Amino acid sequence: MDHLFLDANVLFSAVYSDQSKLLRLWELPAVRLLTSFYDVTEVLRNLDTDAQIERLNQLLRSTTVVASSSEDHVRELPDGIDLPEKDRPILNAALRAGATHLLTGDKRHFGEYFGNSVGGILILRPRDYLGADPA
Repeated sequence: MDHLFLDANVLFSAVYSDQSKLLRLWELPAVRLLTSFYDVTEVLRNLDTDAQIERLNQLLRSTTVVASSSEDHVRELPDGIDLPEKDRPILNAALRAGATHLLTGDKRHFGEYFGNSVGGILILRPRDYLGADPA
């Protein structure tokens, strides 16, 4: 079973529109969806409508939200990995949660790691995991 850690931008894109192709992630059999409180907080800061907040709440009912740790900001990253301070908690939470995959659309900070395993976690864009462009 794949354990998919969803970055804030994946969650945001899934709830922004009720037609988002990323909603397919919640329909996949034999996967466990994970995210962190840090990511959920980021998404909530950027949502505009009650409908979007309700979609987020609905999706979180079948998503494991791992607690954020203050250590996630300062914990060492695996060798050779360099991320800005704001992205360190995402990778560290995914590592703590036992994720097999980190799904993110953050090409700017995670792009050089797409398709690579970091600390045992395969970093992918959602469309690469789903096998189609879910934009």
